[in-house]
Amino acid sequence: MASRLFASLAIARSALAYTWPSPHLDRLEAMRWDQLGYNSFDTALFVTPCDRYIHPDEKGYTGVRSNAGDWVRTAYHDMAPHNKEDGSGGMDGSIRFWEEQARPENPGTHFNNSVGFVAGAIDRHFSLADGLALLLIMAVENCGGPEIDFRGGRIDATEPNNAGVPEPDQDLDSHEAAFARQGFTPEEMIGLVACGHTMGSVQHADFPDQVAESPNGTDYDAGVSFDSSLVAFDNTVATEYIDGTTQNPLVVGLNDTKNSDARIFSLDGNQTMSSFAKDPALFASTCATLLARMIDTVPAGVTLTEVIRPLPVKPSELKLTYLTNGTISLSGEVRLFDVTENEARTVQIAWTDSSCTGDDCAVHRATMPHTTSMSSSAQAGRYTNLWYGNTAGLAELDAAKGFGAFWFEIDEGNGAGPTKKDQDGAGFALPTDKFMLAEGTCGPTVAVAVHGSLNATRVFIAGDAFTADNQAQASSPNEFDLSPSSDADEHGFVLWTVELGGLPGYSYGILAEIDGSTIELPQNERSDFC
Repeated sequence: MASRLFASLAIARSALAYTWPSPHLDRLEAMRWDQLGYNSFDTALFVTPCDRYIHPDEKGYTGVRSNAGDWVRTAYHDMAPHNKEDGSGGMDGSIRFWEEQARPENPGTHFNNSVGFVAGAIDRHFSLADGLALLLIMAVENCGGPEIDFRGGRIDATEPNNAGVPEPDQDLDSHEAAFARQGFTPEEMIGLVACGHTMGSVQHADFPDQVAESPNGTDYDAGVSFDSSLVAFDNTVATEYIDGTTQNPLVVGLNDTKNSDARIFSLDGNQTMSSFAKDPALFASTCATLLARMIDTVPAGVTLTEVIRPLPVKPSELKLTYLTNGTISLSGEVRLFDVTENEARTVQIAWTDSSCTGDDCAVHRATMPHTTSMSSSAQAGRYTNLWYGNTAGLAELDAAKGFGAFWFEIDEGNGAGPTKKDQDGAGFALPTDKFMLAEGTCGPTVAVAVHGSLNATRVFIAGDAFTADNQAQASSPNEFDLSPSSDADEHGFVLWTVELGGLPGYSYGILAEIDGSTIELPQNERSDFC
């Protein structure tokens, strides 16, 4: 109940987060709030349920290892080298480098496994470091924990960071110094360790002198969880520590030298852990604050975005396509955040012609269809999002009239009539209706239609790549310039084309330089342009 309350309060704090379109924020918002299901990257599938390990149909080694625990650990180990004095280190994706993973402070396969869950989503708007931060958030929120604020804009490191992860055999003074270097007080250190150790376990393979070998032999890894609720984000780690029933291998492990949690938790005479044990809501709120601070700890010079709040009504893949017959196809979808299915609901997109400059412009409408399969969710179903529309086509437009301001009209079928959704009066608009994809762009030839009145000086595709070995910079943009291939047609459009010889399997953005500014179409063309 407490975690649901925190989630509700977090959403209640938010007004309209930003004005669509913003390719960067749109991408971050989608990864944050469409965690599972339709139009999502489906990352949350791997913590649904929370005892999943690696694949959706696998459990952890002897039931004590989980993706959720790995994701929390990976985020901390990526941040831990941070030095607040010189600004080095922090959440920057450097944990992907083999040099860091080979250090004694980073034993195990957790880190490379975690990178693999988000590597396919990385692009110029979503860094690996953002992905690792979001993995922690998904692990916490999908396993019963509080909602955690997410900001984007982390920049991936191009080389390994200095060592800096505290190790369990270090003394208490060393741990206090390490957390102080990262920006945390002794009391916050206790809280952060408790929050990080409410899920997950310690494996024999990583700490053979701390955890006993499995009785099943070497074919099975052995592990001991930090508390009896292995994959539930709750205060059990505190209640069992206080009442003396804990199995935490860093409190009562085989080698007392490595019982670092025992030393950290007792630093203040167990006051912090006692308060957590008595008050699960306090534990949840403290963790929400500390974990957000942890993932927001970034190298000097990195500026994070605002907190990414969900847009209540958000266009998706809304695009214009210039057809060979000289007309324009309108296609795309809209997502309604945190709504329930309603068979009586109808959703329409409404727009005016861009050629109309007066106050009495004609309004055009197209119905946006919906099926029950067009649903996504976040936070283990706390939020359900429904999608309406058709990416194959909604309407055909007159190229001479264009596509101007637009909005959505939602009728719940209860007799109250439609409600206009226009970003609280800000309205919706594409960057321009004179720069768009051209029909037939599905093979090696990519074609973009640009109206001559724009005076475009450059049209190009920005592609994203992620190296297979995870060692290069996570988001490596590749740019492909298009060239004008024809004179303007009767509607003033010129086709710009490029031969790619086959489209690589990563995402693209379509951009143009116009009057000294760069315009990017608000769509994420992944792998193809069909």
